[in-house]
Amino acid sequence: MSNVQIEESWKNVLSEEFDKDYFVTMAEFLRSEKKSGKKVYPPGQLIFNAFNITPFEKVKVVILGQDPYHNPGEAMGLSFSVPRGVRTPPSLVNIYKELYNDLKIPLAVHGDLTSWAEQGVFLLNAMLTVEHKRAGSHRKSGWQHFTDAVIRKLSEQRENLVFMLWGNFAKQKKELIDGNRHLILEAAHPSPLARGAYFGSAHFSKANKYLEQNGISPINWRLPL
Repeated sequence: MSNVQIEESWKNVLSEEFDKDYFVTMAEFLRSEKKSGKKVYPPGQLIFNAFNITPFEKVKVVILGQDPYHNPGEAMGLSFSVPRGVRTPPSLVNIYKELYNDLKIPLAVHGDLTSWAEQGVFLLNAMLTVEHKRAGSHRKSGWQHFTDAVIRKLSEQRENLVFMLWGNFAKQKKELIDGNRHLILEAAHPSPLARGAYFGSAHFSKANKYLEQNGISPINWRLPL
């Protein structure tokens, strides 16, 4: 599977994963899904968008999501992010509200988090694809093996990263991360279903403080207009 279209530094770090049985099986599964006429999100060229925008050595912060959005035109290969012109999803609205509470950054007028990714915020979903209107439909396809390996590689080969784990699903990934080498921040999920438990976590200011303490330039969380 050396023909996987992914940014070069990630290709080097993950090369052994592409040849494992689970990855080959998963690639076949995705091909068969599309062949059968099922709509799969995000579009093929955006499946590895988070990797292509944020090279391995540039990662500073990891924000872990679960599934891509499963409505047309929403998923763009970056966790929690939607393209400009698409309605900002409720979870992202709450993230913006927390940004205001934490750093007094006004709520953004769009949902495109590309500028975060370009600064080193690795917006990783545990599953990188999903079927149209079917949340969690690719949960058993093999993606979790792959993204767990991604988290392990970051933990083992990088230092002083910030991992933001929001919600019970993300918190389960804590065991993959070396808490002595990295900062692990945990909070409730920003979904409205969490009834506001996410608010007050102050993860954005805590992340920047940690980065600066370790001689790393902080993230400008204010999104461009």
